[in-house]
Amino acid sequence: MDEFTPCNLNYLPENILLDVLSYLSVRELVRAGRVCKRWRRLVRDQRLWRLVDLTAWKGMTSRILWALLRQYLGCGLRCLRLRGLLLSVRGGTFLSEAWLKALSTKCPRLSRLYLLHADLRSLPSCQLLPPSLKVLELRGCELPQDFFNQDLPTSSEEGAEATSSAKQKGSSGRSAPSGISIECLILNNVPSFKDQHLQSLTSWQRLSRLELCDTFRVTASGLRTCAAKDGACGVEGLFRLKYLEISITTRQGYQLQMASLGLGAGWLGLEELSLGGKEVGPGLLCASRLKDLKRLYLKACTLSEMQIVRSCRMLRGLSGLHRLEFLDVVFQPRLCPPEGRGGGEEEQEGEEEPAGGDTVNSESKPDELIPNLRRSLAILLPCCTLAFSNCSVQSNAD
Repeated sequence: MDEFTPCNLNYLPENILLDVLSYLSVRELVRAGRVCKRWRRLVRDQRLWRLVDLTAWKGMTSRILWALLRQYLGCGLRCLRLRGLLLSVRGGTFLSEAWLKALSTKCPRLSRLYLLHADLRSLPSCQLLPPSLKVLELRGCELPQDFFNQDLPTSSEEGAEATSSAKQKGSSGRSAPSGISIECLILNNVPSFKDQHLQSLTSWQRLSRLELCDTFRVTASGLRTCAAKDGACGVEGLFRLKYLEISITTRQGYQLQMASLGLGAGWLGLEELSLGGKEVGPGLLCASRLKDLKRLYLKACTLSEMQIVRSCRMLRGLSGLHRLEFLDVVFQPRLCPPEGRGGGEEEQEGEEEPAGGDTVNSESKPDELIPNLRRSLAILLPCCTLAFSNCSVQSNAD
């Protein structure tokens, strides 16, 4: 028999090698580029640098960021995930204005930016971020006071250019277009985000999705001020917003006024609403004022069956509502009165509610609660699709 010749990675075609290298992390890719000239050329292929996750790289510094940007990151970059030094012992400035400008120039197709534990107080405005961004996600970050204000110049030269261009626009009678192209803004556990930041978002011309998760300083009055409503000059506020999420899930003993109560004044054009945690209860009471609402999501909360049925009665006036979804919801069954005490007012209340045929049987077992609740909601909202994902029933203690 003929002897088999030894085979190594050099015999594989480049498309197979690129598939193998795509399973490596960024740090492993950099190390693989030091093997030989061929691997160095393959590692710099932009197909490997479309989705870059640097959150797992321990010891990340601004010097490493500059090296990655000069040697590897390029026009193929679509999504970038970074971990800042806010919780690090070393501290220091992580993202500089010069690096962000270089990122905008070298990566013109970057559409999603995720920042984790980043201290952004050294940046005067979000206008320094790449203009190609469509999605901006901030988690556990610190923000300056005017970070979302797009009217502030980022430097003296840019300020002079902005004033001159504004004069030219004013003389021609046309309004200046928005410089921020972000369509989706996700804020998760950002303690410094407050009503003033929310008010700054009203000047964004393309913002259609806003997620406020564990933003404790946003109040009902602040949300009511930014809601889309008819004003003297037409529709005012966040009138381009189609999706809004408000959730408080992590903080214990949260006693401030719920932000979702600001929905009671109505919101023009809002089609999707997601409520989570402690914002579900007050948000359900105000959801009936959202005349354009089409989809409602309730998640990560505990609800009683009577609370759901009574709230859904108020939603019957929303003709456009066609989807109601429960996600990670714990349902509390109705408490039955002890024996010998059920002859008074409780019995009469139980007789009044089933008159419409849209309540849940009080004697249903825990395993029958969700099917009974589904049937009751189907009667209340016949044109609405109901979905229950990862839901459970709380068992009553004896």
